[in-house]
This record gives sequence, structure tokens and C-alpha cells, in this order.
Amino acid sequence: MAKTACRFEPKKIENRRRIIIKKPELLAPAGDLEKLKTAAHFGADAVYVGGLKFGLRARAKNFNPDELEEGVAYAKKRGVKVYVAANVFARDDDFYDMTEYFKTLREIGVNAVIASDPAVISLALEMGIDVHVSVQANVTNWRSALFWRNIGAKRVVAARELSFADIRNMRVHLPPSLEIEAFAHGAMCVAYSGRCFLSSYMTGRDANAGNCSHACRWEYAVVEKSRPLEKMPIEEDERGAYVMSSKDLCLIRRVPELIRAGVSSLKIEGRVKSPHYVATTVAAYRRAIDDYFTDAAVYERNKDIYMNELMKIADRGFTDGFAVKTPSRQDYAYEKRDRAYAFLGVVQSYDERAKTVVIEQRGKFCIGDKVEFLRANGSVVTHTLTEMSDDEGTPIESAPRAKQLARFKLDEKLSRYDILRKRL
Repeated sequence: MAKTACRFEPKKIENRRRIIIKKPELLAPAGDLEKLKTAAHFGADAVYVGGLKFGLRARAKNFNPDELEEGVAYAKKRGVKVYVAANVFARDDDFYDMTEYFKTLREIGVNAVIASDPAVISLALEMGIDVHVSVQANVTNWRSALFWRNIGAKRVVAARELSFADIRNMRVHLPPSLEIEAFAHGAMCVAYSGRCFLSSYMTGRDANAGNCSHACRWEYAVVEKSRPLEKMPIEEDERGAYVMSSKDLCLIRRVPELIRAGVSSLKIEGRVKSPHYVATTVAAYRRAIDDYFTDAAVYERNKDIYMNELMKIADRGFTDGFAVKTPSRQDYAYEKRDRAYAFLGVVQSYDERAKTVVIEQRGKFCIGDKVEFLRANGSVVTHTLTEMSDDEGTPIESAPRAKQLARFKLDEKLSRYDILRKRL
């Protein structure tokens, strides 16, 4: 008797639930302690960080145990959660140190570990640490999400390849206790959910161990076999071609659709980016989320304002990614884009009586420059520098040295971690 082909038969578990709309968490990248404090200052509800081991951003500065303890304590005082990435694809040798590392994380009081390897997830759960299943786990359907929930995960990060409709379908099939996190902004990867071997092949740097060389961002040329020294450009313009480099994800104009899809957390990519990037993206998305929940009409009126702010940081052009359709050739960055604004410094203090501000320099600024400050509430203060002194009170014409302190008068009140920048 011939065998019957085995088919997967969906069960009655597919009962669809109503999506409960709640204000989502705004989750920000924090590559170091300063960026953690910047993210908290500009309104992030949570940050994700990396320790010195087991994360996929080995080239970020990351946190040693003392810095992580300080960061968690700082965040908790401000009601901000801290998640630690441990999303490497682990080898057997990794587990010799991982148990002690997780013990340290538990003692420090981190809110969750972000992981993709089943063994790493199991170890974290055994040690009583909440787990968020990383985007590297490629959660593309509700059955996969339910599998992780049944193991003990508190949250899954939706694969970048999912549309709003896909996420919404996942949400209605899952219990409310399982949270869904989705990327809203940041760099995209040419590979499937970031699983790429190109960096290892070309440079020996393993992307899946946190050391990606971003070979997909490089400029390429065609070489004919019999003329190996003659490069023939495959250029879109005189600057060259970047044939594998995706535009950056930007869903600031689609925040309501993300929320209506049932997303619990909106995630901003960028642990290796600058404090300027963290401040600008967090401020824009904070304002967009809050405006929408205050009055949808206010959000609609302000969409151009949010976008104009995001255009002040370096980008490769913007795309909706897979949110509404499969990306096409228009979603790739075939040419470099110039930065619109330069990051000049971070506010260290403001003296209300003397009406003076102290800046820690990150980029040269001079007398005569027209600058602007981005404040925690997303508002911008413009100012033209007419006088300036160093930290000893000596008048100076410019601030050319990295991290030097500069002081000048300003009538508008500022706060620690406000950002100084100027148009290029």
C-alpha cells in the first residue's frame, strides 16, 4: 500500500485574536555609556547594548562589567530598560565563559538578553534571565514565534523581511504575553536577516561573530578575465557604484501602521553610530509616537518635521524596506550621499545665572559659525557664535581639538547631553 504524503495540517490554534493597540516601547542603540545616557536623555524607553563578549557588534566600543553596572543603574533611575545582545552563533568554546558572563548580567540587573542560538537562549532561561529572540533567528511566521514563547522567550524580533501585513498576521495568532519587536530605522543588510558570509570570504572577518567588514558597502568594478588589471566601472554616476548597499530603513512616515500591526517595540538600529545619530533618531521617533497617541491629526501635520530632522544625520537614502512590498532596485544606494549636518559637540553643562553653556567638542567650530542645538524634547535652538572661551576663560577663535571644552553665552536654557551641530 502506497504511503500517504505527510502534510502539515493547521490546528484550531489559529484562532485569531483582536489586536490591542498600546503605545509601543521606543528601543534605542547604545554602543557605549555616553550613547546610553544620550538615548535616555532624548526619550528612549529602552536601550540595547553589547558586552565585551558574545555580541554581533564587536567593533562597537561596548561595555565592560563596571560600565554596564553604571549604565543599568543610570537607566533604572530614569525608568529605562537595558537589554544586552548575546546574539552570536556560539561555538562550544564560548560556553566556558558564558555561564559566568550571564551570572554577571543577572547580578547587575539587566532586563533581558537578546539571543538567537537555541543553546544560548536555553542557558539564559536556566539562569533566570528574560530572553528576546534576536532578528538573527529569522522569525518569519507565528508558529516559529509560538515555538520560542513555549520555550520561555518573552519577546521575538520580527525578521526584517516581513511586511506590516505579515507582522499583523503574526500578532493576531499569538498570545498577548509574547511581545513583537520590529525595526523602524537604520542600516539594512543585503543578506537574509543579516546572515552573511561575504565579509568572512573577502576579509576573514566573521559577520556572524560580530566583526563584519561591511563588504556589501564597498565600491565595485567589472574585470574581464583576459585583462585583469583593467577595471571597467559599473557606475551610476561619476562617484561609482555600490551595487549591494541597501538604502537605510526609515518608517517615520509609517509609525501608525507599525502600531496598528501590534508591534510592542520600535527598534532603531545603530550601535556603532554617533551620539548625534542616537539623539536625532530617538528625538524624532519619540515625538512621532507621542504625537500620534495624543492626536493622529497632529502626527499627520508633523510628518515632514520628523523627516527633516532625520535628514540631518548621515544616511544612504531611505527606504520602507519590506514594510509594504518587496524592495526593488530603487531601494539600493548606488551612490554616496553627502552629510547635511556636522556633529560638533555635546552639552556638558548650562549655567542659568550666567547664561553660559559648556560644550565638549566633537567637530571643529569657530567664531562666526551658525550652529544649532537639538534638545531632549526635539526642539531646535539656533545661534551664531560671536564669542567663545576655553575652560580656563581664555578667549578663543575656534575649538579644533577633540573633546576640548568651549564656553559661550546663550540665552536659551540647555541640558546635559543636548547636541550641537551645524549645516555643511
